[in-house]
Amino acid sequence: MAEEVNGVVLTAFSTASAVGKTLLSINMASELAALGAKVCLIDLDLQFGDVCNYLQLFPEKTIADAQAEMEIQKEMGTLDSFNIENYISIYEHDGTILKVLPSPQRVEEGYNMSDKSIKIILTQLRKNYDYVVVDTASMFSTLNLMLLDESTIVSFMGIVDFIPTIKNMKIGMDTLRSLNYDSNKIRLVLNRSDAQTFISMQDVEKLLDAHFDFTLPNDFRAATTSIKTGVPMVLAENTKLGNSLKNMVASYTNRSRGTMSSFTEEEPAPKKKSGGWFSRFFGD
Repeated sequence: MAEEVNGVVLTAFSTASAVGKTLLSINMASELAALGAKVCLIDLDLQFGDVCNYLQLFPEKTIADAQAEMEIQKEMGTLDSFNIENYISIYEHDGTILKVLPSPQRVEEGYNMSDKSIKIILTQLRKNYDYVVVDTASMFSTLNLMLLDESTIVSFMGIVDFIPTIKNMKIGMDTLRSLNYDSNKIRLVLNRSDAQTFISMQDVEKLLDAHFDFTLPNDFRAATTSIKTGVPMVLAENTKLGNSLKNMVASYTNRSRGTMSSFTEEEPAPKKKSGGWFSRFFGD
């Protein structure tokens, strides 16, 4: 019997707010979709998610509605018939189609989401898509620890602007190291790398005891235009930041536009080690 193929999980994570994590998630997912992959972008910043705002989507259903149906079907003993596709919104631009699973629309809905339900949903999405791109909240919650365990690659983002932000990056990097993941799983990403600050990137790398795997340029105009128009930078006209994001995706997948092959022919990213913080301390 052939081994079941599971989609790759790419997670954007940070221990600081306002570092561009949502824009990264949206553009990575959009570029993968433009490359011809089946992609679902899931917004798991459950209380303050911005994916639909940035894409100017107005979803009729969200992940909170999905969980509500799961609970009903569980009581009826029909959970096997649950289909997450009933809760997916579709974003389309110039022929590129991106599937989106929206975050809850109300804060209380986000608060009442179950980590167990989200894991079931993530498992089903991995069976349906080549890539599942996950946007997260900026914290080490039990949900995020589970997501880190389940991820193939984690883009750990930061910016070099203020001491408190760098302090949070240091705490985050040390915590990620303590989880003993494969060395290729965590990719350190510096956003707004060429912004004018009094703190050098080299000093931050020394503090973190790690080099940034990717540096994204400070392109405020491209970012704000993208948010205003609802068009991801990788799908719009050429910009410095958009091209950097395309290159980042190409490095994750070993593919770029014009050099595509089937997404089932090879594993595009290193596998995670089994086990992690969530699995060790909170169970399956």
